[in-house]
Amino acid sequence: MFAGRGRGKIRPPRRALLSGGELDFEREWTSLSISLRNIHTKNASTLSFEELYRNAYKLVLKKKGEPLYNKVKEFEQDWLAHEVRPQILDELPPTLLAAYNGAHLTVNEKRVAGEKLLRSLKSAWEDHNLTMNMITDVLMYMDRVYCSDNRKPSIFTASMGQFRDHVLRTSLPDHGSLTLAALLYKVILDQIQMDRDGDIIDTTLLRSCAYMLEGLYESEDEQEQNKLYITSFEPEFLAASAEYYRSEGSSMVARGDASNFCKQALQAATNEQDRCRSTLSTLTAPKIRAVVETELVKKNLPDMISQESTGVKHMLDNDRLPDLEMVYELSCWVDPKKEELKKAVQKRIVEQGEDINLTAKNASDAPSEKASKTDADKGDETTKAAPEKPINQQTAAAIKWVDDVLQLKDKYDRVLEDAFKSDQGLQTGFTRSFSDFINGFERSSEYLSLFFDENMKKGIKGKTETEVDMLLDKGITLLRYISDKDMFERYYKKHLSRRLLMKRSISMDAERQMISKMKMEVGNTFTQRIEAMFRDMSISEDLTASYKKRMRDLDGADSQKADLDVNVLTATMWPLDAMGPLLRDGEKKPACIFPPGIDRIRQSFEKFYLDKHSGRQLTWQGNMGTADLRAYFSEMKGKKTRDLNVSTYCMVILLLFNDLPPGNHLSYEEIQARTNIPDNELMRNLQSLAVAPKTRILVKEPMSKDVKTDDKFYFNEKFTSQFQRIKVGVVASGNKVENVDERQQTEQRVDEERGHAIEAAIVRTMKQRKELKHQQLITEVIQQLAARFSPDVNLLKKKIESLIEREYLERVGDIDRPAYRYMA
Repeated sequence: MFAGRGRGKIRPPRRALLSGGELDFEREWTSLSISLRNIHTKNASTLSFEELYRNAYKLVLKKKGEPLYNKVKEFEQDWLAHEVRPQILDELPPTLLAAYNGAHLTVNEKRVAGEKLLRSLKSAWEDHNLTMNMITDVLMYMDRVYCSDNRKPSIFTASMGQFRDHVLRTSLPDHGSLTLAALLYKVILDQIQMDRDGDIIDTTLLRSCAYMLEGLYESEDEQEQNKLYITSFEPEFLAASAEYYRSEGSSMVARGDASNFCKQALQAATNEQDRCRSTLSTLTAPKIRAVVETELVKKNLPDMISQESTGVKHMLDNDRLPDLEMVYELSCWVDPKKEELKKAVQKRIVEQGEDINLTAKNASDAPSEKASKTDADKGDETTKAAPEKPINQQTAAAIKWVDDVLQLKDKYDRVLEDAFKSDQGLQTGFTRSFSDFINGFERSSEYLSLFFDENMKKGIKGKTETEVDMLLDKGITLLRYISDKDMFERYYKKHLSRRLLMKRSISMDAERQMISKMKMEVGNTFTQRIEAMFRDMSISEDLTASYKKRMRDLDGADSQKADLDVNVLTATMWPLDAMGPLLRDGEKKPACIFPPGIDRIRQSFEKFYLDKHSGRQLTWQGNMGTADLRAYFSEMKGKKTRDLNVSTYCMVILLLFNDLPPGNHLSYEEIQARTNIPDNELMRNLQSLAVAPKTRILVKEPMSKDVKTDDKFYFNEKFTSQFQRIKVGVVASGNKVENVDERQQTEQRVDEERGHAIEAAIVRTMKQRKELKHQQLITEVIQQLAARFSPDVNLLKKKIESLIEREYLERVGDIDRPAYRYMA
């Protein structure tokens, strides 16, 4: 099978051919035409091609190239019109023409009839191609000389055009304007449709006919874009394919199976590419791919993505990663930004995140015990209590919120990596969605800090360094999403202060590792005060050691029997307001009245400290300390002493009973007057000493779960315990999660700090820029503060007005376009 021909080498003519008189053209042509007919009838075995070449050569040499060229064209036209075309028509199945006119045929009948036409055309084309290659060899000199000099198409090119015009494009008898070409295109399209429907077809036969159309051109200049395949057949094929996939897409949408849609769409694209390689032409591959993408995928993928029962939501909820990968691949075909997919996944992330928020909010709003209740109260058998949730249920809900968000984050990290190929655009969308629902939950900063607090106290116990590092990294990832990082900082400092002062942190290395990670994530400014807290603890250790050494160096009369460990905290660096109990607005925390022996030690340390640091003032925080006491119980069997670990306030209360005769009591009012402990703190500590069943060092009358101002308290001589060392836990002032009042106070303090930060940013900016327009100043200040919190524009305007009133700034320009100038 030949699509063209090579160009042989023309030998120089022998001199004998150049001599002689005039040639008889008609006689020479008659002889040559007989030979051409023999070639067409495959009866060329007796011909001498060298002699035929010489005869043609002589005719061209004797200036007979034009009549020779025209005669050959006429001969080929006549041959095609009266020999080739009639033979094809004779072999044309009548059922094929009937089917073209609308008659119904079975698939098998249509396939057999179509293949018959395809074979007939294939045979005719291959014969024509073969014979024209042989004839072109005979007329080589004419092609090289006459055709080249007169800009005529080669005889091979001209004969291909004749096959196009006199075989394919002439109308069929008794069928109007119907041509063999139109019938051929219809047959090929029918065969392809059968292939799409799963029927077996002769792909080699179809490829041969497509090859024929590729070898024919619309014009004699034979440009690539003028191939008959491209100009005539391909548009019909693409139009029919578009209609087919349009219909298929509608059917798939109606069935509503997104997973099946994706599989079929990907398979369709693969099948079409294979079909182009094996059946049609690779020229069509990118165009049919575009048809599949447009008609099947682009027009229907959004509907499939949004399907409620089988779409992206269903795939995400059921971890159908292979299906999501198919959706991603199809989205890449039709939308470089994957907007529909991104929108669907973002929507689902926010929905699931809001469900997590709602669960946490419901747990937070659920009825809880009074702030003064503890697990120990359950042991009170004298009072019947209704079922109540444990004191730490809200804290557990907070930890669960973080764990649920982290699990959701892990889930979508897997989706992004395994199904979405770590797509940067989708990752940005995921980040935005997580940020939206996390910042939409007002307690996110507090809950994340509680998560770190719980893990630093016990969660990391038994974990390897790698596991601890991974845990901290996950928490830092959530911190990255939180916009109000100043709020998180406040809670983190509050919880950290308790861990440091109560020595509840499992690993100081992990604490410092956490600070380092926060510094890398949110900058130096964020961690300055936290690092100062660690410095205070380190300095306090050295200070306590120096004080103890001095006490040991003193005379026996001046030495102290009690041992003292002190933490000296820098007031501006520690959240002292958050560490103590909640007081009423404007109420100042009263100073605790320590027993004389303890007060002497306190005064001794103050003198030691102020000698070193004159001008400073020490304020003792009795609510944060602990003490070890040895108590004597006269009715205890065996060893009658026990070592008690209690809070500082508990110590102050218990020491009051040292000077009380046996059997005597102290009232609540007496204890409060002699200690000056705030009421809420006093009630909590008395509950720990007189209500908790395992640590009833005192006896309360009347016995109840609540401490009232008219209660009386006795030392419990009958107290027993199998343990030598007993820890008396201070009743929590409530769940670790802040209540409404505490939350409001925290927000007020944060708002005050934000106001100062905004003013500082405004002054800093104006000092550098000297003069700025209003909108530019707003923009630059927001950019400066964005790393810590999202400034409120109205608050910004108020602070600008305040700075103008205090003559830090002045207005310049008109009212419509305000600007400001810095006043040095």
